[in-house]
Amino acid sequence: MAYIKSAEEIALITEGGAILGKILEKLAGMVKPGISAWEIDQEAERMIKEAGGRPAFKGYRGRKSEPPFPSTICASKNEELVHGIATKEKILNDGDIFSIDIGMQYPIKCGKGENGNGFFTDTALTVAVGKIPEKTKQLLNVTKKCLEIGIVQAQVGNTVASIGKAIQDWVEPQGYGIVRDLVGHGVGHAVHEDPRVPNYYDKSLENYILREGVVIAIEPMVTIGDYHVITADDGWSISTADNSLCAHQEHTIVITKDGPMVVTRRPNEKF
Repeated sequence: MAYIKSAEEIALITEGGAILGKILEKLAGMVKPGISAWEIDQEAERMIKEAGGRPAFKGYRGRKSEPPFPSTICASKNEELVHGIATKEKILNDGDIFSIDIGMQYPIKCGKGENGNGFFTDTALTVAVGKIPEKTKQLLNVTKKCLEIGIVQAQVGNTVASIGKAIQDWVEPQGYGIVRDLVGHGVGHAVHEDPRVPNYYDKSLENYILREGVVIAIEPMVTIGDYHVITADDGWSISTADNSLCAHQEHTIVITKDGPMVVTRRPNEKF
């Protein structure tokens, strides 16, 4: 299978993932009322480069027709779900929630991986800005729980469909929406690889059996309202169509014979 990684590749993915988890934790610690997304983005780029990596998202194009993504992080606020651009004008206020999605290629100039610049990891976290209502806290907690439920299913012999089914079966009865238009993905050789990893049941993915050496990014995207989304005029920022609050969590996971290995765990993460 083309997307199975070698032991050498997994060692570098694991090393890069640990660095990225530490970086995301530091960025989350910067979140406070009055700071701009741009300030957080500048620190993200500095830390990635200092660590010997390259920002995975800056300059990224999904298609040639798309504009290149201008930020190191995807900086999404409140009803913005993903792919928000980190601008100086995006100021965080008390009561907001803020999603930081970050990817890194590591280590650069190593002679391995894409263009000799190593391998990709990807992780995201939605955090509170100051004091937030209990309903919003619950959204964040539910989204984090969805991620852990998905990770449990990332076992040799399970299917990709089992990940989405477990998440959907747990969260939808509670009245939350699960975004359909955006999904998790394979990662490692490129920022986005096969397989698609939806957060809902997709029967077609019963055919994709998880094997040792597969690396995936599981990333639940949960809304308080409807699951439909819209794209902004900038061509990147994706928000809920009904302007409801939404949250996003993500980790990069290696499928091993001993169970899922979460390579982007943050040092102080509780799960």
